[in-house]
Amino acid sequence: MLRIGIIGSNFITETFMNAARQVDKVEVTALYSRTEERAMAYADAQGIPHTFTDLKEMAQSNLIDAIYIASPNSLHAEYAITFMKHGKHVLCEKPLASKAAEVQAMFEAARENKVLLMEAMKSTVMPNFDAVRENLHKIGKVRTFFASFCQYSSRYDKYKAGEVLNAFLPELSNGSLMDIGTYCIYPLVVLFGKPDSVKASAVMLESGVDGKGSLILNYGDMEAVLLHSKISNSNMPAEIQGEEGNMVIERISQPASVRIQYRDGRPEENISRQQADNSMVYEIQAFAELIERGELESPVNSYANSLVVMEIMDEARRQIGLAYPADKK
Repeated sequence: MLRIGIIGSNFITETFMNAARQVDKVEVTALYSRTEERAMAYADAQGIPHTFTDLKEMAQSNLIDAIYIASPNSLHAEYAITFMKHGKHVLCEKPLASKAAEVQAMFEAARENKVLLMEAMKSTVMPNFDAVRENLHKIGKVRTFFASFCQYSSRYDKYKAGEVLNAFLPELSNGSLMDIGTYCIYPLVVLFGKPDSVKASAVMLESGVDGKGSLILNYGDMEAVLLHSKISNSNMPAEIQGEEGNMVIERISQPASVRIQYRDGRPEENISRQQADNSMVYEIQAFAELIERGELESPVNSYANSLVVMEIMDEARRQIGLAYPADKK
């Protein structure tokens, strides 16, 4: 049984808790929150036996084997390195860090301490993404990858009313690109690797972060077009266009269905697979199984893939003028 601690007490950790209960190999045994009152209230509600308000004390504890980090983006690297130095495996929410230099430092800490560090990108370890990878050859030479993740933030109305919450604060390394644009970038990188060039544009908000944006990534014989937004909605599916057909993926952030439309008139092929209702089940399962086998890197959410994704976002931020305090460190 893998004993996992959690950093954070928000909606994503609630989803994580619900998913963890469906994975036989894991047990959530501890929670960190900045205040004892919040920690106790959340732990009681979720049935978590131990609480901490001191990160170093938690990292040194023998009550956990691994940590799930769901803190603000700007704290990912610091928290992950602290726990890895104390021999704890780390499942860290996306984006893995604020910038590529922090990602490299996290990799070094993982290697030095012989622990698993895995980015919690759920979509790429889901059964329907496996279906994409295993059937991609059917559409022939790929020429275009298109993905859109545009989701009006529940915090944007408060932002417009003058209250700037975490989602729109540059101090926390936030904004549309980092928070949800990464869901478009990561599957692209897993499937096709590092692009030859990146072109980015964005609509910037007065708080200093991007509200929405787009990226065009060139692969020589293929092009990728990505759209992301926290200030508008879209229900457009993702699409991979090949010379022999196109693959349509519903919800790039957590593929709900996948189908192939053939150019030669063959009937549409539904290649969707059965999946759990809670899509976080698969990242927890993959994380636990890697540790059980003694493996220290995910073959899918690998160091190489996580680094390329962060390098793309670093370059996109440079082009749109999105700066974080973390960039000065």
